[in-house]
Amino acid sequence: MTKRVVLGALFGALAVLGTGCGDECVDQFDCRDKGAAPAGQEWICNADNKCELQNLVLPPEEDAGTEEDAGTEVDAGAEVDAGTEVDAGTEDAGTEVDAGTDAGMNVAKGDACTASTDCMAGLRCEAATCQSLLIAVTGNDGGTRALVTEYDVPGMTSLSANGVASAYPRFGPDGAQVAFVQGDVTGAAGELAVRPVPLTADAPTVLTTGTAAGGARIRYMEWEPGSLIAWVRGSTGISTIAATGGSPAQATGNGTFPDWAPNGTDYAYSAAGNGIYVSTGGAAPAPLAGSPTSGEQPHYNRTTSQLLFLANPEGTTVNFGTEATPVLKLYSLPVTGGGDPKLLAGTSTRAVEGGSVDSYIANPNWSPDGKWVAYVRANFLLVNNAATLCGNVGAELCGTDRGNDIYVQGVDSSGGKLGEPVLFAENATLPSFSPDGRLVAYIFGGQLVVRAIDPATGAATGTAITHPKDTYTVLTSEGDDHRPRWQPR
Repeated sequence: MTKRVVLGALFGALAVLGTGCGDECVDQFDCRDKGAAPAGQEWICNADNKCELQNLVLPPEEDAGTEEDAGTEVDAGAEVDAGTEVDAGTEDAGTEVDAGTDAGMNVAKGDACTASTDCMAGLRCEAATCQSLLIAVTGNDGGTRALVTEYDVPGMTSLSANGVASAYPRFGPDGAQVAFVQGDVTGAAGELAVRPVPLTADAPTVLTTGTAAGGARIRYMEWEPGSLIAWVRGSTGISTIAATGGSPAQATGNGTFPDWAPNGTDYAYSAAGNGIYVSTGGAAPAPLAGSPTSGEQPHYNRTTSQLLFLANPEGTTVNFGTEATPVLKLYSLPVTGGGDPKLLAGTSTRAVEGGSVDSYIANPNWSPDGKWVAYVRANFLLVNNAATLCGNVGAELCGTDRGNDIYVQGVDSSGGKLGEPVLFAENATLPSFSPDGRLVAYIFGGQLVVRAIDPATGAATGTAITHPKDTYTVLTSEGDDHRPRWQPR
């Protein structure tokens, strides 16, 4: 497996999953049909995507490498598959999440409503009744598929026709449409298409192609809450198009990771080596004052004036394989810029025999009320500047440290830390808050998992809703491009 070089940013903690039809497995779950392992051994999925026996003293083997692309940064992360989730994922479709003491949010699934604010957590008012919010992900069933599912009912539906590849599903701001790329999802011939939701039998409407929009692959796409669909043209540069179609427009000549402001017109993005740029009120993008040139992956807070981003101001790098990888921290800064960025999550290090166990931050995401930020802390063994993600073969000195953990951090109105981080999910990645702020979706071992969050403490609560990978394995190999997206309320 080759190294994945990404555009302008380290993607963070993620799993590289096999996509070839000849692969026997993508992780140890797929080896269960081999039967019980001999005493002292277990079945694992090796780097060649084949099932093999391995002594139990070794952790599950994962491929920490990454697929090659044309960008300028390295994605050295790899999601550690922890083996078995506590909850096997047979949540009753009728189970509702407790709405707490919020005003409204008390109408149950299937009951009459006049607005989504009437409905309990995880629901939206659809055709005058409260219905489950949808989640969109990219998965694999022998081919890449853009998928949607009700958050509380396991069973995913492909947005593209049988045999047609698709990826990167994104909901529109009213939640009534979903956009995705279909066909040649890794090349310029890919089509940007939209479908209404709830899904109908009608074929997707194609808006444009990568070829027509500049001759490059469509990726890093974002829509909600924007008034236009935005995406990155292959390696760099952002284009937009209206959901009704027309000619694509070039918004920027460089940059990646676009993110829309709450007003749907302002936007931010990062440009490799130049940091964070912001366009306000239709003006030309300008550097965010006070942000370091290493800044990347900006995210607007939808309630306060803060912008979230990752950065490596000290220029620290380690080598995952042959590629130098920046060791990123998490910061906030007002959208208007100025002042010093506030550190929300830093790196860590502890000495071990012959080296150290260090960590970096990846895949941050705001809660909709702006009071919490979820992120991934990726732990790795560092020996002579050679890094191996914890949980992989060769990283036994990590001890009990896991490769990827999701934390939730309280944030005050000024963008500073409020309290200490809370461990939300172990061995998991790509956290995503529901639009009512009461649920967090994430990926664990190739499965979509949804867990309620205590709005007072940030801790996980209730029973996890797990979508088993009986048909589709949810992908994480392109970082934030594969983060679960929630249907707006």
